[in-house]
Amino acid sequence: MGLAGVIPPHLGNLSFLVELCLENNSFHGPLPQELSRLRRLKEINFQYNNFTGTIPSWFGSFPKLQTFILWGNGFSGFIPSAIFNLSALEQIDLSGNQLSGSIPREIGNLTMVKGIYLDDNKFEELPNEIGSLGQLEELFVQDNALKGSAFVPVLNISSLIVFTLYGNNMNGSLPDNMCEHLSSIQRINLAQNQLDGLIPSKLWQCKELREIVLASNNFRGSIPKSLGNLTYLSKILLYENNLEGTIPDEIVDLPQLEILRLLINNLNGFIPIKLFNNSMIREIGLSFNQLSGGLPENIGLNVPNLEILYVAGNNLVAGLLPNLSNASKLRELDMSINSFTGFLPITLCSLKNLERLYLYSNNLTIDASTPQAASTFSCLFNLRNLRELYLGDNPLNTTIPASCGNISTSLLDVSLSFSNIKGNIPVDIANLSSLITLDLENNQLSGAIPTSIQRLQNLQGLYLKDNVLRRHIPYELCQLKNLAELDLGGNRLTGSIPSCLGTLSVALRSLSLGSNLLTSKIPSSFWELKHILHLKLSSNSLVGPLSEDIGKLKGVVDMDLSDNHFSGNIPRTLGGLQKMINFSLANNKLEGSIPNSFETMLSLEFLDLSKNNLSGEIPKSLEALLYLKHLNLSFNKLQGEIPTGGPFGNFSADSFISNGALCGASRLHVPMCKYRTKVKPNWRKAKYIISGVISVILLASAALILILRKKRNLEVVQETASLRQVLWRRVSRLELVRATNGLHESNLLGMGGFGSVYRGTLSDGIDIAVKVFNLQLEGAFKSFDKECEMLSNIRHRNLIKIISCCDELDFKALILQLMPNGSLENWLYSPNCSMNILQRLDIMKDVALALEYLHHGYSTSGGDSMMETITLATVGYMAPEFGMEGIVSTRGDVYSFGIVLMETFTKRKPTDEMFVGEMDLKQWIADSLFPDAAIDEVVDADILGTEEDGDFVSRRDCLSSIMILALACCAALPEERINMKDAAVTLNKIKTKYLKDSGGVNS
Repeated sequence: MGLAGVIPPHLGNLSFLVELCLENNSFHGPLPQELSRLRRLKEINFQYNNFTGTIPSWFGSFPKLQTFILWGNGFSGFIPSAIFNLSALEQIDLSGNQLSGSIPREIGNLTMVKGIYLDDNKFEELPNEIGSLGQLEELFVQDNALKGSAFVPVLNISSLIVFTLYGNNMNGSLPDNMCEHLSSIQRINLAQNQLDGLIPSKLWQCKELREIVLASNNFRGSIPKSLGNLTYLSKILLYENNLEGTIPDEIVDLPQLEILRLLINNLNGFIPIKLFNNSMIREIGLSFNQLSGGLPENIGLNVPNLEILYVAGNNLVAGLLPNLSNASKLRELDMSINSFTGFLPITLCSLKNLERLYLYSNNLTIDASTPQAASTFSCLFNLRNLRELYLGDNPLNTTIPASCGNISTSLLDVSLSFSNIKGNIPVDIANLSSLITLDLENNQLSGAIPTSIQRLQNLQGLYLKDNVLRRHIPYELCQLKNLAELDLGGNRLTGSIPSCLGTLSVALRSLSLGSNLLTSKIPSSFWELKHILHLKLSSNSLVGPLSEDIGKLKGVVDMDLSDNHFSGNIPRTLGGLQKMINFSLANNKLEGSIPNSFETMLSLEFLDLSKNNLSGEIPKSLEALLYLKHLNLSFNKLQGEIPTGGPFGNFSADSFISNGALCGASRLHVPMCKYRTKVKPNWRKAKYIISGVISVILLASAALILILRKKRNLEVVQETASLRQVLWRRVSRLELVRATNGLHESNLLGMGGFGSVYRGTLSDGIDIAVKVFNLQLEGAFKSFDKECEMLSNIRHRNLIKIISCCDELDFKALILQLMPNGSLENWLYSPNCSMNILQRLDIMKDVALALEYLHHGYSTSGGDSMMETITLATVGYMAPEFGMEGIVSTRGDVYSFGIVLMETFTKRKPTDEMFVGEMDLKQWIADSLFPDAAIDEVVDADILGTEEDGDFVSRRDCLSSIMILALACCAALPEERINMKDAAVTLNKIKTKYLKDSGGVNS
């Protein structure tokens, strides 16, 4: 109705009121107690408002209440047990709030209740008493924090019809006889937990079952054949598990089967032919398994209702793609990443409802023997509903048809890369007016880029690199105001860079014109591309001095201007490009000295100034570039001493060869300097080192306060979104650039050894964190592959889970679950945040469990230590053996954990300015404990309280125990440190003792 404000207290005077329904408004604030006078109420519905605070206990004073709905508000705290005295209650809906703790045992008093909806809160436990609710038909507790075997009490409710507990932290295995008492159950959804073991073989006892959803768990073993006895079963969702063996014929014979999703498992063998004789089937998802063999030739004959078919990422082979012409309802077809051969069948053109077609990475070609067969390519472009067409990485050996844009206005994405496509880009391609992405790279396209392309006003990504395109870059490209990525590299384009490209400054984030035949100077307007992130102009014949306006590109991350004919001095304004990671001016005609301003390019990891005419000394200020991993100053005219501080200790002689007048260490193959200047250590610069371990610790901590917001009535949409995630769907570089506002600084979450992490939101609304790898670094490709494997195998509630990846030739990124509520550091030091002892204890206990898992519960397939991938150093947190000897070990992580433990309860950073000379955080703590036990002087006063507080002594004892544990983690000798398993156990004992001593006070 659109009403707003607070609820007026005088509503409580309506003593004869039977129904109070205020749903779908904007009421806010606490509820007036006067409402408790409405003793005749049978229904309360406050759904979708903005009420906050705790749920009043006086809600339990309505003896006739049958329906109680508070769904979609901001209530927090515990559920008052008084509510469960409402003996007439038939429906209770508290979903979509911020309620926490355990669900009261008094819920067992609701003997008449038929529907309980508690989803999208923070509940941690289901009481056993819920199993006594003999009338209960629907139970929704998804998207909470339920742990352990929370599902067990539910298995005794014989009246239950719908049971959803997905999106929790439950673990353990399902009992084989779980259906023994669930005689009425029709829907079971336990997806997105940490359940393991075998899928119960006696599920057939749930004879009324329609839907079984166990996706995104750790189930192993085979799919039970006994599922074939569930004759009403219409939906089987077992994707993203560790299931093995073959797909049983028994389940594909199910007469009511409509949806079968078995994606991302280890299933092998052939796809049962019977599956394609099931006239009821609407969706088949078998992608990313180890299935082999082929598909029936006339696959579409007996599946008239088929809408979605996913078989990508298997080992399927066939001489011809199957005939799908009779599957007239087909909307999505993904047969990519297999070994299909033969001709692209013209029968695909009869699929008039097709929206997505993925056939890339096979061995398909176009039959040019007859005009009809040759028209296959053309007709695909003109399917009226087709939105995404991915045929790349196939030897199509054809041309793009001139009529490709005659009809279709629905196409959004076209990818034909690596397909041996010849001829010109047709003028009529501009008729594809809705096109967002056009990828034609790595083909044999020739001729000019058509000027008609200016009509593609929605185009955001244009990829034409590595073809044989000629002539000038058309000025008409400047009309594409939404263009975010333009790659014309590796062609034979001539002339100058269009001056109008500077007008694309709002949208353009990536521009590659490298490896062409471009000449002339860079136009002055070009430097107006102030939001550009990636710029490549290498391997052309560009001339002239570089403008000081180059310093306007404040957001640039990668810039390659190598292999041209630039002359003059290196602009000093380059020092203002503080986000630059990779920069190359190699093989030009630059002269003068290396600017001192480079010292402010603190993000720089790759710097190549080789093969120029640079002179003078190498600036000692470059020692400040602590991230610098690759430096090439060879083949210049540099002189003087090679710096030794900062990153210079890691560079070899190759970085400095063919200069002639350099001197320094003998390992660099240069003469020793006659006079060496003693360099004092500059600890101020060490603040730029970043630690992977502490990132893991803080990220794990942030995960503890993550709040997921989903709604029960959006289940179908959720399952679709979930499917998109687990499909590891192809996420393009363009989509990631869009999702992160062009990898903008405001989206930057942090930086690591091989790349940067950004916050973003995909087009389908999924919030993500994107780790973009710097492929210029040695080992980046290996790190990407290793992290893909590692993160996809890690299963722990405090560690981030990988959603997808972007794996392109020159761009690799991991898409991870976003932790939106910030880091432990934010919660410790923000004036708007506060945490008590128990909250801090719980955080550090769960961090300890996460690190224990990394140390003792996980190993990579190659047997490598996890720490090889994620361990770096951070001043104040790093173990002494790393700083002195570079030794990396799990014991070093224990030391870092101990420092964070101290910081969490003292609210003092190890780099605090109070710590000078020999005094550091560890010594400060030790001095407070021994001999005077003056712990009061070091811990955070906000959590210690005063001696007048009733539990002051128990708080002080608890904090003393924590500091003793922290010191045990930070022992000087690695072998004397406690391990993470013992540290986690000790923290748990400290918490238990504190709760006992304080009487359970939440302090």
